[in-house]
Amino acid sequence: MLTIIITSMTKRYLSLDVLRGLTVAFMIIVNNPGSWSNIFPPLRHAAWDGCTPCDLVFPFFMFCVGASMAFALAKYSSLTLEAAGKVFKRGILLYLVGLFCTAFPFYPEYMDPSLSFWENWVNWAGGVRLLGILARIAMCYVLGSILVLWLRKPVKLIGAALGLGALHVGLLLAFAGPEGAFSLEGNFARTLDIAVFGESHVYTGFGIPFDPEGLLGVLTGTCTIIIGYLVGMMIRSSSARYAQTGAVTESPVGLSARLFSLSAASLLMGLALGLIIPINKALWSVSYVFYSAGWAMFVLALLMYLIDVKGWEKPFFPFKALGMNALALFVLSGLAMKVLWRYIGWDYTQVFGVNEGMSLLFAVLYLLPHLLIAILLYKKKIFIKLEGYVYWSDIGYARRFQ
Repeated sequence: MLTIIITSMTKRYLSLDVLRGLTVAFMIIVNNPGSWSNIFPPLRHAAWDGCTPCDLVFPFFMFCVGASMAFALAKYSSLTLEAAGKVFKRGILLYLVGLFCTAFPFYPEYMDPSLSFWENWVNWAGGVRLLGILARIAMCYVLGSILVLWLRKPVKLIGAALGLGALHVGLLLAFAGPEGAFSLEGNFARTLDIAVFGESHVYTGFGIPFDPEGLLGVLTGTCTIIIGYLVGMMIRSSSARYAQTGAVTESPVGLSARLFSLSAASLLMGLALGLIIPINKALWSVSYVFYSAGWAMFVLALLMYLIDVKGWEKPFFPFKALGMNALALFVLSGLAMKVLWRYIGWDYTQVFGVNEGMSLLFAVLYLLPHLLIAILLYKKKIFIKLEGYVYWSDIGYARRFQ
């Protein structure tokens, strides 16, 4: 189910599209380095505690999801059955898209010659990862949307976010293993995922079964969504007041100044909490929520200043185009890479060798065709969304995908 629609965006909202586009661009670069054994250092995730530039990419996207909800959910005044149904439908579709991307091309990479194809396939299916980036976004989107539609008022949403954060910390402390509440081996998030899904369906990239997009992190991931929503509401209400009153405090300059101030406060809060609760992406710790949200607000404020105040829209056009089809291009990047190495037999080392600089070069070059596709889609006014209709402005028709 997808939608292709035409939207009219004011310059004020372009900064959100550009931030989303920049975020997806870096997600594509980070997820496709060519050689996983020779990743360009700034594009490596922190081994456990700490935060690298790479560790900011995912929360930036979650922040953008929340900010977009401030506009997408504006037509609903409360939590109705219709609104909840659409939220759950979209969340389920997003989860299924993520599962599709994980499982593609739906058979094992290596076949055991002593087993039949069916036996190989059953063994493979028994180890498919059931969580992941899109699954985390889907679950946080659903929980965040329900809270937004139910509570509505910023004060109540802030209280809900603080409650989710406190619950996350409380569960980690209450059910910690002997290795420690915030350790790789002893954290409750790992215990929970293994109990629910089994070790065979949990990510093993840390050397042991542990999923950085696990269930417990949905609590604090939703906090990131709520922060993004509150910022989106601030942008939306400020735009309306500026149109009515022309007040300087509601102008792009005033709004970006407020965002800079909020970003500084959030960063300081994250660093202060980090003295007690480690800044940790894999656990999506409370300190990480504040720290990453602070950087997201800083970058958004900077983009608002450059685009809305200085009028530097053209240099960011490729990322605006990418931001308008963010999900579609992100999914395409993952599927295309699998096709390259599973079907075409692409060997990165034959062209680029094995070193960190060339790994970065490959990742950037891999991004370029996705930017080109995004620009072509934008020029054709084709915007793909997870809904039920397709609008194609060039020929002025709509039809439903069944």
